[in-house]
Amino acid sequence: MEISITHVKKKALSALHGKWGKGVLLTFILFFITAIVPAIIEIMVSGGFSNWLSQERVPVAADVINIVIAIILIPLSVSAYWFFLSIARMERPLVSEVFGVYKDGKASLQLILVSLLMGIFVFLWSLLLIIPGIIKSLSYSQTFFIMRDHPEYSPLQAISESKRRMKGFKWKYFLMNLSFIGWGILCVFTMGIGFLWLAPYISTSMAAFYNELIEVE
Repeated sequence: MEISITHVKKKALSALHGKWGKGVLLTFILFFITAIVPAIIEIMVSGGFSNWLSQERVPVAADVINIVIAIILIPLSVSAYWFFLSIARMERPLVSEVFGVYKDGKASLQLILVSLLMGIFVFLWSLLLIIPGIIKSLSYSQTFFIMRDHPEYSPLQAISESKRRMKGFKWKYFLMNLSFIGWGILCVFTMGIGFLWLAPYISTSMAAFYNELIEVE
C-alpha cells in the first residue's frame, strides 16, 4: 500500500476543521511553558534582567535547572502528540486532557525513558555521520504514537516497532516534513505568529501519516 503525502495532508486539514482553536491554544500554551518559563527562570538565576543581558555566559545553575525542566516536560510534549492523534482520528480531545499525562507517574517515567533512549541512539548513530543519525530519527519517529496505542510496550519494544513499521516509508515521511518548509518561511514574515497555526497542521499531518502507516499491514 502506498502512502500519499497529499492525501495525508488533506486528511489532516479535514480533521482540523472546527478544531483549529484548540490546536492554536495548545501550541501557544506549550510555547509559553517550554520557552518563556525557562527564560524567566534563567533571568531570575542570573540576578535580574540587566545582568542577564550583559552576562557573557549562562550560569551553571540556570543550565542545570533548564535541563531538569526539559526532562520534566517530556511527557507533556508527548501528550501533545497524542492530542493531535486524537484530532486526526476525528475525536474531540480537550486541551486540559494533555496535562493529565502526569497523573500516571509510571507512564510519565516510561515516556521520559523512551525519549532519552531515542536521543542517545540518534546521537550515537550521528557520531558516524549525520546521515545515519537522520535515518535513525526517521525510523524512531512513530515511537510515541505506538506507545499511545500500545501502553503495554516497553520503551525498547516501542522503538523496535517504530523501526519495523517505518521500513520502506522513511523517505516518504522525510518528504512530507520537507513539504512544510515553504509554510515555515511564510510564517517567519508573520513575526512567528503563523507558527501557531502551522504547528497544529504539521502535528496532525504526522498523526494522519501514522494512521495510514498502521493500516498498511
